[in-house]
Amino acid sequence: MRHLSRRGFTAAAAAALTGLAAGDAAAAGARHAPVARDMRGMWLATVANLDWPSKAGLSAAQQRTELIAHLDTAVGRHLNAVVFQVRPTADALWPSPYEPWSDVLTGVQGESPGWDPLGTAVAEAHRRGLELHAWFNPYRIANHTDLSRLVSTHPARRHPDWVVPYGGKLYYNPGLPDVRGFVQEAMLDAVRRYDIDAVHWDDYFYPYPVAGQVFDDDDAYAAHGGNFPDRASWRRDNTDRLVREMSASVKRIRPRTQFGISPFGVWRNAATDPLGSDTRAGVQTYDDLHADTRKWVRERWIDYICPQIYWNIGLAAADYAKLVPWWSDVARGTGVRLYAGEALYKAGDPAQPAAWQDPAELSRHLTFAERYPQVNGHVFFSAKEVGADRTGAMARVVEDHY
Repeated sequence: MRHLSRRGFTAAAAAALTGLAAGDAAAAGARHAPVARDMRGMWLATVANLDWPSKAGLSAAQQRTELIAHLDTAVGRHLNAVVFQVRPTADALWPSPYEPWSDVLTGVQGESPGWDPLGTAVAEAHRRGLELHAWFNPYRIANHTDLSRLVSTHPARRHPDWVVPYGGKLYYNPGLPDVRGFVQEAMLDAVRRYDIDAVHWDDYFYPYPVAGQVFDDDDAYAAHGGNFPDRASWRRDNTDRLVREMSASVKRIRPRTQFGISPFGVWRNAATDPLGSDTRAGVQTYDDLHADTRKWVRERWIDYICPQIYWNIGLAAADYAKLVPWWSDVARGTGVRLYAGEALYKAGDPAQPAAWQDPAELSRHLTFAERYPQVNGHVFFSAKEVGADRTGAMARVVEDHY
């Protein structure tokens, strides 16, 4: 997640071992309505085998055992939700008719793992009283630029005109209506099949800027951008359309399923826009990712927003203690729930500022956020760190708050 681990700011940012079929999964996991409780979540990342599976090519039984262990870890840490990445790179962790099986499972894109990870995750999460939020990445196709490495049936191979290489990766072009329609249908297939508690997107819309490179959407802009004052406005509208359309579709198909987004933590710096936060971040989602995250809350297109506030209290460029109040003001009066994305992965990392060497830093985040009633919980990146807890930072959170 996030370059591959979604670090936007710092990285220029009891089922059978063969798993459950979709219908069986829905039947086995009794539906529980979302309840008015604070979010205590963790992201379970699959891109590049970041959290799960521990490596590609494990047997179905081994994969399932590891997945269940992550769910049990969530229960053991007194969490109540798991955000499970099921479409990391225009592929699928369920038997999708639209996209190939992900290579994080078998090591070979398009090869069936012999079971249904998403169906199993939904059933087993619900059995444990956990919400299961299905996490999708709308536009990322591959972490390389070689179309020929994709399985021959891949939609990007069939529609190379949909694809833009940029920054060493492949992306679908958000400016093409056909692309927006396709990626929504691919994601909505999971909404139709499974009793998921939420559709979840992270911070990847238009890609993070790469110095010296241009995202080549000239043809799409020429064809579709005529009514906009500039390309940036057109790109933001493309992203707005994706959010607005997906929100309506999720509610139409499964009215009680939530739609939430976890963007990079800074909308705009105050020096750029007086409505922005008192930050000096090197990335601004409005300008750099063409994602007007503030608008999505104010327009109530989403049910929750979980900004990645991945910095310590007191950091000059992006202070946790300034961003939480800013986001609280954005959410106030909208009915959109606000969760704080927490950088557990930074705890004890010697490359991080001194604040992160103190195991109490994360717990201080939760203590600080308690001052703001708009903050309805926290989500921790990521599951592997929740389990390993190398400095005891997560244990401290649990002891002090859970």
